Amino acid sequence: MRTLAWMLVLLTLQGVSPLRVLEKGDQSNVDEPRQVAVRTAAEWKTLWRRHSPDRDQPRVDFARDMVLGVFLGSRATAGFSVEIVSALVEQGVLVVRFRETRPQSDRIVAQVVTSPYHLVAVPRHSGEVRFENL
Repeated sequence: MRTLAWMLVLLTLQGVSPLRVLEKGDQSNVDEPRQVAVRTAAEWKTLWRRHSPDRDQPRVDFARDMVLGVFLGSRATAGFSVEIVSALVEQGVLVVRFRETRPQSDRIVAQVVTSPYHLVAVPRHSGEVRFENL
């Protein structure tokens, strides 16, 4: 446990923000593509109510952390996903890198509407946040 704590300290000193996955899936009520940086409990409550109103929202200590999210919006088939892979401070900007996965064109996939998303908590950053699709 002590080694893990030191690794987190070193990553933070190098500008890397450790990611804590809050939720990831393919069924969000947010059906338009968007990337979000949530810094307050009120913003989090509003986003969660839009995303998944029938479930309890994960706890976040906004004095210490913030929430980053990527929503791909509605997709006509299964096989799509999104993953936030890193959050790095570069020249004062928190750069959030994410990867979208699409089904291969030669694959048979279910014809079902999906809305892939990924929500993570990271240490609070008061400056600009920029999202980059890898």
